[in-house]
Amino acid sequence: MTQLESEKEKLEKAGSVAFIVAQKRGGVFAPEKFLEANPFSFPFLLDEDRSVTKKYGVYHRIGLDAFDIARPATFVVGRDQVVRYIHVGSSQSDHAPLADVLDELQRAAKG
Repeated sequence: MTQLESEKEKLEKAGSVAFIVAQKRGGVFAPEKFLEANPFSFPFLLDEDRSVTKKYGVYHRIGLDAFDIARPATFVVGRDQVVRYIHVGSSQSDHAPLADVLDELQRAAKG
C-alpha cells in the first residue's frame, strides 16, 4: 500500500485510481491503526464480512501463514470494466511487482 502511495503521481498520469481492500476492523493486522499511522489518499474498504474477498476469489480460510483473511491480490480493471491484470499471492508476503502493475495501468489507460 505504501508503494502505491509513493507512485500516486504515476497512477494519476495513467488516468488510474487505486482502491484498497483490507480485512475487517480489529483484525490481527489492525488495519484501522495502520491507516491512522499511515494515511492514504486512495479509497479504502474494510471488508467486514469478507464478502469482497470471497467474491474476487482471494479469501484464505486457513493456511500456514493465514487464517480467515484475504491473500494479497492486485487487480487492474480498465475503464471498459475488463480485468486486465491479476496477481494473487501464494503467501502473505507475495505481492504483485509494482513495476508490472504500473505498466499494466498505463496500458489499460491507453486502450
